[in-house]
Amino acid sequence: MSFRVHNSAFLIAAGFAATVAASGSTPDWTSLGKRWWAHVEYLAADNLEGRDTGSRGFDMAAQYVAAQFRSAGLRPGGSGGYAQRVEFEVAQIEEAHSSIELVRDGKAEAVKFGEEAYFTASQRLAPRAEGEAVFAGYGLKIPENNYDDFAGQDLRGKIAVYVTGGPADIPSAVKAHYQSGEERRKALAEAGAIGMVAIPNPKAAEVPWSRVAGSRLRPRMELKDPGATAPAPKIAVVFNPAHAEKLFAGSGHTFEEVLGALNAGRPLPHFPLAVKVRTITKVRTWEVKSSNLAGIFPGSDPALRGEYVVISAHLDHVGIGEPVNDDKIYNGAMDDASGIASLIEIARALKESGARPKRSVLFLAVTGEEKGELGSQYFAAHPTVPAKSIVADLNMDMYLPLFPLRYLEVQGLDESSLGDDIREVCTAAGVQVQADKQPDHNRFIRSDQYSFIKKGVPALAFKFGWVPGSAEEKIFNDWYKERYHGPADDTSQPVDLAAAAQFNAILERLALRVADATQRPEWKAASFFRRFAE
Repeated sequence: MSFRVHNSAFLIAAGFAATVAASGSTPDWTSLGKRWWAHVEYLAADNLEGRDTGSRGFDMAAQYVAAQFRSAGLRPGGSGGYAQRVEFEVAQIEEAHSSIELVRDGKAEAVKFGEEAYFTASQRLAPRAEGEAVFAGYGLKIPENNYDDFAGQDLRGKIAVYVTGGPADIPSAVKAHYQSGEERRKALAEAGAIGMVAIPNPKAAEVPWSRVAGSRLRPRMELKDPGATAPAPKIAVVFNPAHAEKLFAGSGHTFEEVLGALNAGRPLPHFPLAVKVRTITKVRTWEVKSSNLAGIFPGSDPALRGEYVVISAHLDHVGIGEPVNDDKIYNGAMDDASGIASLIEIARALKESGARPKRSVLFLAVTGEEKGELGSQYFAAHPTVPAKSIVADLNMDMYLPLFPLRYLEVQGLDESSLGDDIREVCTAAGVQVQADKQPDHNRFIRSDQYSFIKKGVPALAFKFGWVPGSAEEKIFNDWYKERYHGPADDTSQPVDLAAAAQFNAILERLALRVADATQRPEWKAASFFRRFAE
């Protein structure tokens, strides 16, 4: 492990009372960072085997977090103690007994698993299915913008082929919502499609296809009791864009033509494809149990202590997977042992400072984020405190303290009054706030804050920021290419310890500001997400 300390270590103002020693001196950010890092080292150690949901390693991590919550003086967050049990149904494709074929002019061509495509595993995939394919642009229906990729097309009993992403002229928040799995399934079902073939947009690729395909055999999970959901497709396939021309052959169009329109910001064409998709699937199923962990720092104001500011992070990672450079343990140091370590350290700092926030602060470590935000979805539907008492969620998912904290990127910055709060806190800390600079990556709906947003709760998520063309931009993007969801996200990577401690101080101050405010956070009038609170 290499540690790097930068001059930016003294940018954070000494006004963060909870991190200032009793003498009032400037915090020793490096020492605080080392304390934070000790939690990451435990949670991302090889013997926890990547903390897969429901695994022995996850259970070890959960016991560690519960002990740390207890040490920080947090009260158990529910009637059953710190742990909230969550039950999952698990599905895993048996590729040896499964197949994908493209049928053209009566001739079937086998699709190569991994190299060309793979199934999105689900218990609800049909054992056998076949349908004509139709290219449906981005595969989106967005009523707010009068946008419908399915309008005028006959998709009844057919397979919708689409490229991920969305039209350039539609706000990113709206696009992100309608690209969520639930909204896609709903739109496909309304159109009558029986299946989908997704082609990842090469422009928005965060990791190489080889690593994405290498994870295809990992078990996929769903909540055992998910509540009302959109019907699942009979066919769900992801197709390598490098081989996507196979889908378009004979249609009079090419995938290159589609990419040209996409890259130029032009509307995508819609047309029938001259191919059928035929699938055989064999899915192995079982059930597992895991836990969310909730601890409460009680508020001091009798009128407000029954309201809660949630600080959240996910405890799970993806476990053991396809070896990369002879390493098969996907440790998840940044994703998201870093967020859990911050959760622990912020709780500890509140205790040591003697802080007395008016509202209560609920510290939440969730399971199943890597399975589709399932643990937070369960908590949001079955909270251990009254649902209406949750006023905000501040979520930490691999915020990436890889370089000095000069800029903080905030997802959801302009959606609610929380954006005004984080601006004030960062101004006091000498840190510049940035909006999401890569909105097409849909990060605002890709972590646990979205489970709260869909229940009407204002929320923020965070990344260390950078300016285009800087060395930090390269470090940030290279991390995704080289380490994200791979064995290289381990404790050997360089991390800025002082900057991580500074981030913790900012999150602590933000939580206290929200907890002490006279009014609950509110969605901005123009926010797309405001509808969930109405």
